[in-house]
Amino acid sequence: MKYLVTGGAGYVGSVVAQHLLEAGHEVTVLDNLTTGFREGVPAGAAFVEGDIRDAAKWLDSSYDGVLHFAASSQVGESVVKPEKYWDNNVAGSMALLGAMREAGVRKLVFSSTAATYGEPERVPIVESAPTKPTNPYGATKLAVDHMITSEANARGLAAVSLRYFNVAGAYGAYGERHDPESHLIPLVLQVAQGRRDAISVFGDDYATPDGTCIRDYIHVADLAEAHLLALTAAQPGEHLICNLGNGSGFSVREVIETVRTVTGHPIPEVVAPRRGGDPAVLVASADTAREKLGWNPSRADLAGIVADAWEFARHISTAREQ
Repeated sequence: MKYLVTGGAGYVGSVVAQHLLEAGHEVTVLDNLTTGFREGVPAGAAFVEGDIRDAAKWLDSSYDGVLHFAASSQVGESVVKPEKYWDNNVAGSMALLGAMREAGVRKLVFSSTAATYGEPERVPIVESAPTKPTNPYGATKLAVDHMITSEANARGLAAVSLRYFNVAGAYGAYGERHDPESHLIPLVLQVAQGRRDAISVFGDDYATPDGTCIRDYIHVADLAEAHLLALTAAQPGEHLICNLGNGSGFSVREVIETVRTVTGHPIPEVVAPRRGGDPAVLVASADTAREKLGWNPSRADLAGIVADAWEFARHISTAREQ
């Protein structure tokens, strides 16, 4: 099969592209390299440097489907620059859907997010939970989900949206290197590398066992496997939405302690005030993904997730020095 991976030079997109290649598929990566890295494009994948708005120029009926990761994804930035997120995430996705329609490409797997739910009323979070995003990033992703539902109903698109919780870890040469970085595990690893003096703990008085927030972490390779399963599960005229998570969570302090153990480095921490809109617990129910996709994550061990991320962080650090 032949697939287009938008945003395939980024963290999750590059890992999924590599999994597609290993499964024997033909892969084209489309990325404007605004946040992605040219070296993140797996060897064996064709590469087009460009914007998703221009996909109609070259997308044709030879493609069997699209896996769509291209998006702006910084929550904080979305609050101060909402126009960027509505333009890139929503208008860009609309242009991509139009290009797919014109080319007759009728299968889509969309990289959605748990941010579509906002602050949950209950945990673990199921797909039928109310969607009340608390920031423009989550709102734009939810808007694209609605757009995809309309396309499936009106035009027979076969689509699956995968709502991620906290993605972490690495897969060989492909891992996380956002700039700026906002995710906990790579930030703590930066402390271990001496690139940051301490890690901030935003609130230690939550109603959790150690007072810090609990989040559901999923290994990026497990996430990639879900995308390949979604390609098989997608059915014409249906838009399936699945949460992806491990169904259990780890606190901020559990993550910090695990990094100490894995790296052998002391990790100084500084308690800071709570951040607005940070729920005490965010944990996914992945029952739908297990039932509809046949997905069963096998890398749920936090130490293993951190170890893979640590190996990648050291690899990138060595590459910078050379």
